[in-house]
Amino acid sequence: MADRWYRQAVIYCLDVQTFQDSDGDGVGDLRGLISRLDYLARLGVTCLWLNPVHPSPQRDGGYDVADFYGIDPRIGTLGDFADLVHQAANRGLRVMIDLVVNHTSDEHPWFRSARSSRESPYRDWYVWSDTEPSDRRQGIVFPGEQKETWTWDDVAGAWYYHRFYDFQPDLNAANPAVEAEIERIMDFWLGMGVAGFRMDAAPFVIEQTRADDPDSPKNFDQLTRYRERISWRRGDAVVLAEANVPDDELPKYFGDGGGSNNRLHMLFDFVLSVNCLLALARSEAAPILRALASQPAIPNHAQWATFLRNHDEVDLSRLSKEEMTECFEAFGPEPEMQLYGRGIRRRLAPMLQGDQGRLRLAYSLQFTLPGAPVLRYGEELGMGDDLSLPDRDSLRTPMQWSDTRHAGFSTAGGELVRPVIADGPFGYPRVNVSAQQRDPDSLLRWFEHMVHTLRECPEVGSGTCTPVPVEHPAVLVHRMDAAEGTLLFLHNLGAESLRVDVGEQPGRPGTPVEVLADRGYEPPRDDLTGIEVAGCGYRWLRLRRTL
Repeated sequence: MADRWYRQAVIYCLDVQTFQDSDGDGVGDLRGLISRLDYLARLGVTCLWLNPVHPSPQRDGGYDVADFYGIDPRIGTLGDFADLVHQAANRGLRVMIDLVVNHTSDEHPWFRSARSSRESPYRDWYVWSDTEPSDRRQGIVFPGEQKETWTWDDVAGAWYYHRFYDFQPDLNAANPAVEAEIERIMDFWLGMGVAGFRMDAAPFVIEQTRADDPDSPKNFDQLTRYRERISWRRGDAVVLAEANVPDDELPKYFGDGGGSNNRLHMLFDFVLSVNCLLALARSEAAPILRALASQPAIPNHAQWATFLRNHDEVDLSRLSKEEMTECFEAFGPEPEMQLYGRGIRRRLAPMLQGDQGRLRLAYSLQFTLPGAPVLRYGEELGMGDDLSLPDRDSLRTPMQWSDTRHAGFSTAGGELVRPVIADGPFGYPRVNVSAQQRDPDSLLRWFEHMVHTLRECPEVGSGTCTPVPVEHPAVLVHRMDAAEGTLLFLHNLGAESLRVDVGEQPGRPGTPVEVLADRGYEPPRDDLTGIEVAGCGYRWLRLRRTL
C-alpha cells in the first residue's frame, strides 16, 4: 500500500555538507548529492533522510536553525532542493528531512525580536522566567558540555530556557501560535515534495515547559494534530521520531491506532539498538531476546526504525551500569572514544576493529529484526572515525568516494568542511567506493546484495517476529511471518561454528530454501535439524512463500 511504504523502507541517512561537493568550495551540496543518486539507487535504499539543510550558524551541526523555510546557501538553493526531490523520485527514492522544532538558533529573527522587547509579538514564542528557576541545572542533555538549562539574557532582562545548548533557545510548545507555525513549516516542505520528517527530540517538542518544574508535562495531543495535518497535506507522508524514552511511554507517541488518535508513524528502536551492541560485546543472543520481549505492542499503522549507528554517539544510557562498562570496554575503552559519560563517539567498523565477518553479521542482524533499517552514510563501506575532531564530529567526516585527493569528495584547493580520514586502516586510500565497487568480495558489494535480497523479503517489514528457542546461547534464531510468507533467520554471535536444531516450525509446507548466507552451506534439512552456522555467520531461510 502506498500509504504504508515506510513499513518496508530502507532509509539512508546523510549530511549533505559531507556527502559530495560539486563546486570545489570544500562543502558538500545538493548538486553533489544529485550526482550520486545513481550510487544510492544501486545500493538499493528507498528513502534518503537528510540531516538539517536550513540556514544555520553551524554551531551544532545545523541543528541550530536560523530559517526554517530556507536552504543553507552553502549547500544550494530551494531550486536545487526541488531538483533533488524530482531526480530522486525518478530513481524510486523518497526524500525525508530533519524537522528541528524544539528550538531555534539564538540568531533566528524570532528570538532576536523576542529578546528585544517584552512587547515583541515573538516574546511568548520562547520560554522565559523573570526569576532564577530552581531547576536551572536540571534536565541537562550534554553533561560536561552544558552547565544549565536556563540562562540569563541581559538584553531580554529575563531567564530563557534551552533544553540543549544556550545558543538554542526552546520554542514555547504551549503557545498555539508556535504550534500553528510548526504546521506551516511542515506544509511548506511537504509542498516541496518531501516524503516526511525525522522529528528531532520529539519528547521536548511537546514539552509544556514551566520554570521551577523539572517534570513539565507533555501534550501528546499535539502529535495527533501534527499527524492529521501531515496526512491531510500528503496522505503517504510520515514522521520518524527520535524519542529515547521508557518503554511504557513509547505507545503514547504511536497513538492507539484508533484512526482519530493515530500519532507518529515511526520511532527509532533505541532499546533494540543498544542491546544488539551488548550482544555483540558478549557474543550472546540474550540481550536481543530481552529487547524483543520488552518491545511494546504497536498499532497497525506504526513501524520501528532499527539502527546500529547514527549521526550521534552510541547512547548506552538504557543499559545497567555494569552493561555500560562491558560496552565501553569492548568498543570504546579509551577516554577520547567516549562522550557525555554515556556514549561512544565511533563508527561501527572501528568498534569491531574492521572485522569484515562481524560487520556483516551485525548488519545482517539489524536488517532482519522487526522494523525498517536505517543506514548511516559510509557504513556500507566500513568507514572509520577521526577522534581528533571534537564531540560528534568524529563520525561526521566526508564520504570516501575514491583514492584521489580529498577522497573524491571535493576538488577544493583549501580546507574542507571537515577533514577526510587519510591515514590508517580506515583512510580513504584503502576504504572508498571506487575500489569496493570493483571488488566482488567487498563490504559495499555485500551490502548491495543484502539490501536487494531484503527488498525481496517483505515479511521483515510487515511480519510478526517470533524468537525460536535453541540450545546455543551464542545463536539467535527468529522467524518473521506475514501474509507474503515466512522467513527463518539464524545468527551466530560466537566465534565457533555450531549446528543448531530448530525443530518443527508451524505452517511450513515444503523444503526450506536458502535466501542469503555468509558462505556456502549444505542445504538445510527438511526437519530443520543440524543446521550449520559458522562463527560470526548468518543464514536466511525461506520456509513458506505465498504467491
